[in-house]
Amino acid sequence: MAPDPWIFPLAYGQCNELILVSKADLKASETGAAMQRNRMWELVAEQRLLLAGLLEGLDEEQWNADSLCPGWRVRDVAAHAIAPATTGLGTVLREMIRTRGDFNSMVFFDGRRRGDAPVEQIAADYRRFATSQRRAPGAVGATPLMDIMVHARDISIALDADYPSMPVAGAQAGAELVWRLPFPFYARRKLAGYRLQASDASWSAGEGALVEGPMEALLLLLTGRNAWLGRLDGPGAERLRLES
Repeated sequence: MAPDPWIFPLAYGQCNELILVSKADLKASETGAAMQRNRMWELVAEQRLLLAGLLEGLDEEQWNADSLCPGWRVRDVAAHAIAPATTGLGTVLREMIRTRGDFNSMVFFDGRRRGDAPVEQIAADYRRFATSQRRAPGAVGATPLMDIMVHARDISIALDADYPSMPVAGAQAGAELVWRLPFPFYARRKLAGYRLQASDASWSAGEGALVEGPMEALLLLLTGRNAWLGRLDGPGAERLRLES
């Protein structure tokens, strides 16, 4: 008797029905997931090296300039964005205790502390840890890629520096993650009543007034940045500009 080629339950459908998946399909799925993870980390390394190139050319005034993040200098954002490569759970827990469980305060004060390091060290860490696959505690999915892409724009846009576009697939992965997870951006709640539609990818989310534009501009919007609202079109985009 031939072995049963089906295994279950691997997953549930939209209506909670069991989906039977063949062993061959499962193996292919696992292989595909591994390939996706590998590609994500390749993109993370590429983005870290791009940011290293920008940081290495900054002067003292630019390092100490304001970033897009209120209260954060360029040096603070730069130090924060490479911190996951060197930060363990113990460090996070100690900082959370210091700030009495206030996540935003913990991130802010940790960023300021790291930002006080010599700028040469901050820039060098991007090359030193370019290929690190260490995640910040609690970081899931495409978080490492989303994080480095968004923070690079916190710096480059604030400095009005020429900077390459985000890889569309990477920006889409980041947008899907941010839309799905409630914390820390609360994108679904904040953008309720809007339909987001990418002009350069097969991606959309939400219902309501249309906001259409490049995937990278939508990702910044989803993460609470209004710097690229001018790159977005549609009735919803106009409303967002009036409200910002």
